Amino acid sequence: MAIADWAQDVSRGISRAVEDAQEGVGELFEPVIRLGVTGLSRAGKTVFITSLVANLLERGRMAQLSAQSAGRIQQVYLQPQPDDTIPRFDIEGHLDALHADPPRWPASTRAISQLRLSLRLRPENWILGLAGERVVHLDIVDYPGEWLLDLPLLDKSYADWSAEALRAAQSPARAGLAETWLRQMTGTDPAARLDEPAAQALAEAFRGYLRAGKEAGLSDLAPGRFLMPGDMEGAPALTFAPLPPAPQARSGSILRAFERRFEAYKRSVVQPFFRDHFARLHRQVVLVDVLDALHGGPRAIADLKTAMAEILTCFKTGRNGWLAPILGTKVDRILICATKADHLHHGQHDRLADITQALLTEARQRAKYHGAQTAAMAIASLRATVEQEITHDGAPLGMVRGTLQETGREAALHPGDLPEAPDEVLRDAGDGLEGWRAGAYGVMRFAPPRLASRAAGPPHIRLDRALEFLIGDKL
Repeated sequence: MAIADWAQDVSRGISRAVEDAQEGVGELFEPVIRLGVTGLSRAGKTVFITSLVANLLERGRMAQLSAQSAGRIQQVYLQPQPDDTIPRFDIEGHLDALHADPPRWPASTRAISQLRLSLRLRPENWILGLAGERVVHLDIVDYPGEWLLDLPLLDKSYADWSAEALRAAQSPARAGLAETWLRQMTGTDPAARLDEPAAQALAEAFRGYLRAGKEAGLSDLAPGRFLMPGDMEGAPALTFAPLPPAPQARSGSILRAFERRFEAYKRSVVQPFFRDHFARLHRQVVLVDVLDALHGGPRAIADLKTAMAEILTCFKTGRNGWLAPILGTKVDRILICATKADHLHHGQHDRLADITQALLTEARQRAKYHGAQTAAMAIASLRATVEQEITHDGAPLGMVRGTLQETGREAALHPGDLPEAPDEVLRDAGDGLEGWRAGAYGVMRFAPPRLASRAAGPPHIRLDRALEFLIGDKL
């Protein structure tokens, strides 16, 4: 790193520390909970936040939130955006989409956004009541899970990352997806002098491989900005790709250019996200579309397991003391939610949660070791189906019925019985099978339900229990 870059990083770090200390003094009197919401694409982050906010504002469906059931929440209201540099989460636009005729799913997360809710609370007992009501601010920070996959890059060199990416691309689950890029890379001499059009073509081939992996249901796809470049489209910091080692490569070669751009990507893209947003979170929810991965087969589940382990190891975990607002915060509660539980009969929800826990066992144990509480549960942020039972071969069969996204017709679904023992899923995934030994798991794309009124929060499954785990102790 150049001296000028190092000095700039130090200056930014000092400025950030001063700002955090100033904010921390205020938070001692009106606490702020910064809740990060992330997940890989199609996991339902936007719907989760929209339903969470709507249900907190109305609270008619939040019986499992203890502060609400005890009558301590007096009022919940939206506040102005707390950070002028971050886009506001478009809660009004997303609610309009759900209440449209016909209702539409809100647009998915493409960049970071934030929203502040303030909760006015009645004291728990008469002693605390002497101080009167208190206000707790909930800052919800929404960011793409693909960005989170970039954080492990901070501890890797270009050579290490290239070796890992090449090994992954040559695995059975990805070989067909990476064929075009690998063929183009094989024809490239890493020690040859940089030719910009050739470098751009190689980077685009690598980006095409990542896009194909995303379409195939794979999860461990970094760098994340290659899939969501935003205003950095075409920038040199996003124009690189893995290359095999070439000790003879000199300055001016394509390998040294890609190595330099990789470091610029970490410095200009990954570090600012970590410093300005990620490192300031207190609580975190990670949304996972386990059902879609099950539908994709054992290889998709194995890839999801790797991606989630990468994600959870990024969190700075531990317990926060009362001086945390001034001295620095750690994520002390992490909730992993398997979404779209409404696509299953409730009799299978525990199995879905057990599979999710099994996928994350190693990473969860690592986080717990550092003092963070972790949990996994099956939820539906917005319930799009109703349950029904039919008799099949003389036995009851649980199904769900809803409106299909593609055709607008009603349909019933029994996606298949999830295994009672999640070890069966891990075994098939570990063996690299193309299909499940116990049979396939189906999915349908359901449209959002017609919501009767804005006066009640959207119907959900366990959203109140999720919030109780995440912030119940702070209320």
